[in-house]
Amino acid sequence: MNARIRKIAINIEETHQEMGRTIAPPTRKAVAVAVIENPFAGRYEEDLTELMEIGAELGALLGKKCVDALGISPAEAESYGKSAMVGENGELEHAAAILHPKLGAPLRAAVEKGAALVASSKKMGSPGQVLDVPLGHKDAAYVRSHFDGMEVRLNDAPRAGEIMVAVAVTDSGRPLPRVGGLTHAEAKGEDGLR
Repeated sequence: MNARIRKIAINIEETHQEMGRTIAPPTRKAVAVAVIENPFAGRYEEDLTELMEIGAELGALLGKKCVDALGISPAEAESYGKSAMVGENGELEHAAAILHPKLGAPLRAAVEKGAALVASSKKMGSPGQVLDVPLGHKDAAYVRSHFDGMEVRLNDAPRAGEIMVAVAVTDSGRPLPRVGGLTHAEAKGEDGLR
């Protein structure tokens, strides 16, 4: 593995009650976070290929960790998202290099299919700052019930020369969705939209 990982953290969120109503089965979301060394911290580098390769490794690793944490098969995953926070000695483009060119394909393999774009965000930050991971349906972007998000915070990351990379996966949409639109059951997943 090219990524120099300092730590990995995994969190599962289950919602059993919402507005006094029982959610059965509960909605479930998992996020897996890797805190890695930023090989380009403190200097400008034109070629970011190394970070792109790290993104591919982390897409597979973190996607699998989320699916395993939920205890589901890859086909049972319903939505996904990705996010990265660069420490103060990095630049936003370092997060983009990890997230965009190569992380998506291995994440899609970890959740089986993944026809839709992977929702993403990137930011610069410091230890203890919240990183938001946007979520969207993995196969059909128009499934509104799956527009959601998770947040993650690690008290000691990212340090100045690190990048915090997060992947989130769910086995359901939001609890009590009622804003209309295409449903999960109606999604065909052929064009990434419907």
